[in-house]
Amino acid sequence: MATINIDANNFEPRKPPKRKNDSSAMEVETHNGIEGRVRKQPKPKRLRTKSYSESKDNVRKIPVPAHRYTPLKENWLKIFTPIVEHLKLQVRFNLKTRNVEIKTCDETDDIGNLQKAADFVKAFVYGFDVDDALALLRLDDLFIETFEIKDVKTLKGDHQSRAIGRLAGKGGRTKFTIENVTKTRIVLADSKIHILGSYQNIQLARRAICNLILGSPPSKVYGQLRNIASRVSERM
Repeated sequence: MATINIDANNFEPRKPPKRKNDSSAMEVETHNGIEGRVRKQPKPKRLRTKSYSESKDNVRKIPVPAHRYTPLKENWLKIFTPIVEHLKLQVRFNLKTRNVEIKTCDETDDIGNLQKAADFVKAFVYGFDVDDALALLRLDDLFIETFEIKDVKTLKGDHQSRAIGRLAGKGGRTKFTIENVTKTRIVLADSKIHILGSYQNIQLARRAICNLILGSPPSKVYGQLRNIASRVSERM
């Protein structure tokens, strides 16, 4: 059997293979006699500042449908002026989200003005004139009620079209008559109906509209409105 001579002075243990993350390649620091690797500072996260539209506190967002862009652009000054000068709020139209955004500021006196301004813009988006919608800012007991024809009676196709025709009347005469008697404002937007007015007046207008949807002839509805108008005048 052959003998192998091993030199103890030149004996070195086998070096382990270098790892990718070798300590020699890392920064080493000694602190109070304790040696350790320097902890790499993580990259600072990019602070995402909340923009005007992202803060949820004291903000109202009103989406604007495509068919109301042009009227909003034409009447923007009439909408902008009372909200900023009288209610002391900030308002802008976000082109990306297509929303009208209203926000309070340091000069805002009453937090309730925020909801008033939102109702005012929402009324204009529904289709009411600016002058009619301004009443929401001046008077406290005005509301907007929205419902659809199918909420009263399920109608489809030509039946629904005829119901809308009965509500409007020839040249809008039926709608104007209901508005004048009940002292409300009505917008017919396809199958949706928006009514602006006080609570009692909205109920009167809605009752007349529901009768027309259910098939009552306009002459009968006119007679009911005359009786209501005479009662209201007697109370006054």
